[in-house]
Amino acid sequence: MIKLQQNLLFYLIMTLFSPSFLWAQKNQAVKWTKKELLFEDTGTKDWTEKWFLDGERAKVENVPMGMYYAAGPEAKNDTCHAVLWTKKSFKGNMLIEFDYTRVDTSKSFVNIIYFLATGEGSEEYPKDISLWSDKRKVPTMSKYFRNMNTYHISFAAITNNGEGDYIRLRRYNPNGLRLKGSDILPDNFDTGLFKPFHNYHIQVARLGNYISMLVQNKHDLNDSKLCEWNASEVPPCDEGRVGLRHMYTRSAIYKNIKIWRVE
Repeated sequence: MIKLQQNLLFYLIMTLFSPSFLWAQKNQAVKWTKKELLFEDTGTKDWTEKWFLDGERAKVENVPMGMYYAAGPEAKNDTCHAVLWTKKSFKGNMLIEFDYTRVDTSKSFVNIIYFLATGEGSEEYPKDISLWSDKRKVPTMSKYFRNMNTYHISFAAITNNGEGDYIRLRRYNPNGLRLKGSDILPDNFDTGLFKPFHNYHIQVARLGNYISMLVQNKHDLNDSKLCEWNASEVPPCDEGRVGLRHMYTRSAIYKNIKIWRVE
């Protein structure tokens, strides 16, 4: 027990005082403070209590390591996409954080985190996306970017040639232009992050027009990156759900998911 406590203390010290962690905190363009915990899921209890799923071929299972979440196994088959949504909706400035371990070895395709997501507001696609879940039993990408207002960050995203990766922010606007104009620069290519079977801590912050993603390998403290964006040139998203998209063949374990109100 003493040895375990010593190891935990060493890990805590290394995490808090690693050069990469301190560099990221020091150099954030906008500082935020956690004010209220709005959502918490360890990942080890019944996932259906706090989430609902788009995609009938996906698998979600609670295991001791966290919430195992896998899209369907067939590449290029839209029935094998998946999106896992919080039942709870959120408003305003927020921080989403979780531990993420990639457990696939796919050579392509992406993960996406949606946040502050609502439907376009029409009778067919009302703001409450749970009211048209039946339209997303096959979670084709276009059903989301054509019919939702939401922020989208691609992460653990592998380039089509399988030789690189990227992190990218988009803002969906159901204006008939599909994804044209949705990209919010800068894109972040060749990050080297999200190695299979490595455990990362991810923080996604939204404070007004400022959006950031901080990624930290929990066992290699120099394997980290801070991505920041200014979203002032697009209409803001101010309310909605959080969703985790896995394209076909992608799988991961999520643990210690928390959503905070921040200032």
